[in-house]
Amino acid sequence: MPTYTVTVATGSQWFAGTDDYIFITLVGTDRCSERTLLDKPLYNDFERGAVDSYDVRVEEDLGELVLVKIEKKKYWVQDDWYCKYITVKTPSGDYLEFPCFSWLVDDKEIVLRDGRAHLPQDDKTSLVKQHRQKELNFRRKTFRRVHSTREWQPGFPMSIDANAHKDLPRDIQFDSEKGVDFVLNYVKAIDNLCVNHFMHMFQSSWTGLDDFERIFVRIKNTISEYVMQHWKEDFMFGYQFLNGCNPVVIQKCTKLPEKFPVTHEMVSVSLERDLTLEQEVEAGNIYLVDYEVIDGIRANRTDPCTMQYLAAPMCLLYRNVKKKILPIAIQLGQTPGEDTPIFLPTDGENDWLLAKIWVRSADFQYHQNITHLLRTHLITEMFAIAMYRQLPAVHPVYKVRLGRIQIDYLSKPQSLAAGIICDDAVSSPIRMEANATGGGGHVQLIQKAMKSVTFRSLCFPDMIKARGLDCKEELPTYFYRDDGYSVWEATKSFVSNVVHIYYTSDEALQADEEIQAFIKDVCSFGMQDFDHCEFPKLLKSREELTEYLTVIVFTASAQHAAVNFGQYDWFSWIPNAPSTMRRPPPNQKGMADVNLIIESLPDRGRSSWHLGAVWALSQYQDNELYLGMYPNEHFIEKPVKAAMEKFRKQLAEITSSIKLRNEGKKLPYYNMSPDQIPNSVAV
Repeated sequence: MPTYTVTVATGSQWFAGTDDYIFITLVGTDRCSERTLLDKPLYNDFERGAVDSYDVRVEEDLGELVLVKIEKKKYWVQDDWYCKYITVKTPSGDYLEFPCFSWLVDDKEIVLRDGRAHLPQDDKTSLVKQHRQKELNFRRKTFRRVHSTREWQPGFPMSIDANAHKDLPRDIQFDSEKGVDFVLNYVKAIDNLCVNHFMHMFQSSWTGLDDFERIFVRIKNTISEYVMQHWKEDFMFGYQFLNGCNPVVIQKCTKLPEKFPVTHEMVSVSLERDLTLEQEVEAGNIYLVDYEVIDGIRANRTDPCTMQYLAAPMCLLYRNVKKKILPIAIQLGQTPGEDTPIFLPTDGENDWLLAKIWVRSADFQYHQNITHLLRTHLITEMFAIAMYRQLPAVHPVYKVRLGRIQIDYLSKPQSLAAGIICDDAVSSPIRMEANATGGGGHVQLIQKAMKSVTFRSLCFPDMIKARGLDCKEELPTYFYRDDGYSVWEATKSFVSNVVHIYYTSDEALQADEEIQAFIKDVCSFGMQDFDHCEFPKLLKSREELTEYLTVIVFTASAQHAAVNFGQYDWFSWIPNAPSTMRRPPPNQKGMADVNLIIESLPDRGRSSWHLGAVWALSQYQDNELYLGMYPNEHFIEKPVKAAMEKFRKQLAEITSSIKLRNEGKKLPYYNMSPDQIPNSVAV
């Protein structure tokens, strides 16, 4: 009697094991095996991390083995099970691998194909065609798009229909370990930072700028300490636009805006070349930061005891002869006039400092809501849901996805509408009272910012070039750009290798109905066919597909790492990145003093919430997987494994180069180093 040896691997994450009954059916081209219970006498099967083997006997050879059907049935109470993979040794001695990497919940069954990737046009038999279509039909029912404005905020990227985190499909729910890790990190932050005493002291101002050190000194961090010591300096202010947490807003100024009427006489003392301001602009030495998108956003009004304020400032920056970026003019509003003065480095020390603080506060709002939440989390979620809906597990593009994209429901706009600023893992504990865009302003801000989200703006080289910052000679210390280029090119090379393995021609891509449906889903449903978005609705060449997939991988990994994990570095010193301002922006010069600055900055309670959150959000998980790591390998083909190994070697070389550059630097930049880039974002 022919015997097939079945080996089953259970996941090692929390609660992965099960006591439920597990049945298997082997499906061959000639016939199927009997439905067989996988059970060993006096043995605890399917424990967490276990690899168990069983014999399945059949009366006749099954022919070529094409499918494996796994069923889970309740034993006592429903007990979810995470299956990593199944291998089958055939009677002839061949080994077949069937990747799973999925949860089986309730009385569920799952049908697996072997680990080889197949394009839809490559499937010839009705058996595998039917399996492919059945899987997609099931996915589309499971990963439903929201269908009403009651469930989703208009103007946001469209996503999944779920009323709570528990309603999400089990495979994309946030891992229990990571959720617990985040909570523990936050609790640890509160303890380490010794801020418990201040947590509920809302409305209680600090006594002076040095007083902020009382919630700062417990955690040692080279960059954050350097920021604390030098945050008032113009060099530090300008440097952050290049390599801080939000290095995506600075742009070369090719023409002075009419709404920002800076004259040569105002800034001549700050210019180091024998040129007028207009000539400096023409020479490419002037840069602009404009937070126009914040203009008109409603400030937080959730705490009746504390007024909170927003501003939409503009800042003119100068590249001096040492190629450092320095601020030379700040206007704290979009409409020039007597009540909107232009602040200058030659003004009083406190006037200039308060103006810079207002810019930093606006930058914090822009970073949290647009750069981070919208342009990494929500955009990645949009791609992920389209992928789950349109690509079966056997499709090579589904397999090349960067790790398993998980969704934290609390980063969704349903929760955002309630006024919570959210992030990785679970909801960020930056409470809505502690943030100037809480209580609805953040929703308005994201809706406005969506108008600037285009496909080309997600392509890293295009984004850098569009802002006029692509010349390394002009800005030799723009490390975010340089490291981003390296990681982008390495990722693109890897993706291109995989694409060319499976698509032998552009015609093969054009004939792939599933990948074309995925591309259309992103544009028509994810981006809701917004006129401005310029997302493609179809792809005609392998080069286009390579760029498209590189955008997805890069956004979910490198871009997210660049704007997330440096939050404690740059945001922990509260005056350098206030989450809110408690006094309106000054409407005339000469009115700022230390007391006004202190009264403008967040109070003790809000500062404590802020500090604990940015520390927790900047921590890596204990089981973090970094770019290039693929422990859940959905591929079994040797050419793909070779491409993965080449990718890892390229990333290692980039990491070594960055470490060498950072040696001896007071402000090392490592947020784009591959060994610091998790291979996927929790969205």
